[in-house]
Amino acid sequence: MIEGINNFILRNARVIDPFTGEDSVRDIGVMDGVLVNPEGVLNPLEIDLKGLVAAPGFIDIHVHLRQPGKTEAETIATGTMAAAAGGFTGIVPMPNTSPACDNASTIEYLRRHTAVDGVVRVYPCGTLTKNYAGEEMAPIGSLKNAGVMALSDDGRCVQNHDLMRHIVEYAKQFELPILDHCEENYLKGSGYVHEGKWSVLLGMTGIPSASEALMVARDIMLAKLVDWKIHIQHISAKDSVELVRRARKEGIKISAEATPHHIALTDEYIKRYDTNYKMNPPLRSEEDRLAIIEALADDTITVIATDHAPHTQTSKLVEFDQAPFGIIGLETALPVTLTELYHAGVLSLPQLISKFTVGPAEVLGLRNHSLALGNPADITIFDPDFEYVIDKKQFYSKSRNTPFAGMTVKGKVRGTMVCGRLVYDDLAEQRMA
Repeated sequence: MIEGINNFILRNARVIDPFTGEDSVRDIGVMDGVLVNPEGVLNPLEIDLKGLVAAPGFIDIHVHLRQPGKTEAETIATGTMAAAAGGFTGIVPMPNTSPACDNASTIEYLRRHTAVDGVVRVYPCGTLTKNYAGEEMAPIGSLKNAGVMALSDDGRCVQNHDLMRHIVEYAKQFELPILDHCEENYLKGSGYVHEGKWSVLLGMTGIPSASEALMVARDIMLAKLVDWKIHIQHISAKDSVELVRRARKEGIKISAEATPHHIALTDEYIKRYDTNYKMNPPLRSEEDRLAIIEALADDTITVIATDHAPHTQTSKLVEFDQAPFGIIGLETALPVTLTELYHAGVLSLPQLISKFTVGPAEVLGLRNHSLALGNPADITIFDPDFEYVIDKKQFYSKSRNTPFAGMTVKGKVRGTMVCGRLVYDDLAEQRMA
């Protein structure tokens, strides 16, 4: 990390900006935290980015920082540093903390600690319901005044449809998008893996895809009824994808995200009995995985988000059915998706970058996020062709619960700049005298 330097000229970068459609090789000027004409930069540090890509800063709209609460698994400091190392200049931490982010004071706690310990932008998110319990609407107006940018009960799904309707109506009034974890509790039951071939063969209790699709259909109906934005978190099932595809064609304000693990993995991996393959929604069938990839290609799914869910090593070292759901993902998201989508010929680089930039910005209603002159200098720099093996011992995250350790990937983050400050720096060899 370079301390105290705000003026840069980034030479010879392949600039890919999906907001403007740019894909060209040029220099980038940064002065006092803002993008400027390179010729006007005073006393810059010059870095040669030949062979590297510079893009608008990536945004992850689905992250668990665990603070306040389970700081043994992650903190604002370690989580935002992991985000920087993953190429993310902004993140949305989920509000299912302890205490939950269902009031202005907890949001203020998050903002104050982020100002001191955070190295990337943190966009606060409030709960849909009080105490994250799914029974009574949270004070949405005061959450908005406290600075939240979205609402979510991630990890749980509001089962009361009338309550959910009123939440969507209030969210619209305060112009807050809803990020929803779609799951019908009765169908889910006590399941902890995908209901399919492998759950039967291994004698594990399954979660049917219908438990997700049912609530996706509910949310689509409410988005249409209220005419407001509902974003489907970590979509995992073919039927859910089809519902979203039809809804978007009808102009309903619905969007969806896919995670790198649902893009790269299937339920076959649970035969290893490794709890790092346990997440919710669960890894599903190859048919479901291919449906997600197709939906990314045709822009039915506009966002890639990690659902970064840290857990201590001890909590994961138990029987599969007893282990908590979730894996970390901030530091593996770009290399995994470059490998599975770009190098596999599914998406072009501009298309892939759009899933980390344009898609999230549209959900949150962010403006001025392109690499246009005058905008804040939030930049993600990466090498799309660098091949290496993922080593979880090198992670900045406090936790190590990843299924991608030991995977050979192609693509690596080299630098992350937030408001002109290089908060992650793997560019020593690119310094110019």
